[in-house]
Amino acid sequence: QVQLVESGGGLAQPGGSLRLSCAASGFTISSYVMDWYRQAPGKQRELVAAITVGGNTNYADSVKGRFTVSRDNAKNTVYLQMNALKPEDTAVYYCNANRQRIGAVRADYWGQGTQVTVSS
Repeated sequence: QVQLVESGGGLAQPGGSLRLSCAASGFTISSYVMDWYRQAPGKQRELVAAITVGGNTNYADSVKGRFTVSRDNAKNTVYLQMNALKPEDTAVYYCNANRQRIGAVRADYWGQGTQVTVSS
């Protein structure tokens, strides 16, 4: 069974930090692009960070310089370090794994999400 389980969410004050984890099972993340998305109430789900198989990273402008995505293939886990948190970072954060191989249907797996709330 393919599964992604996020953890590490919770309540933080503005300017604080949280570290999210995404533990994968049933597949090996080393062959996948790993993404973090978030969705706030009334808003569309947005991509906030991505890390490629080769370790290249990309970030939404809104989090650049504050968030860092990393992967530990040996632990089959991806992380999102969130610093200098702002109230507008409040959302449910989702882990995503995806890959596209020639002649195959795109693989696209999602976790259940973890709530991040930033408030004074």
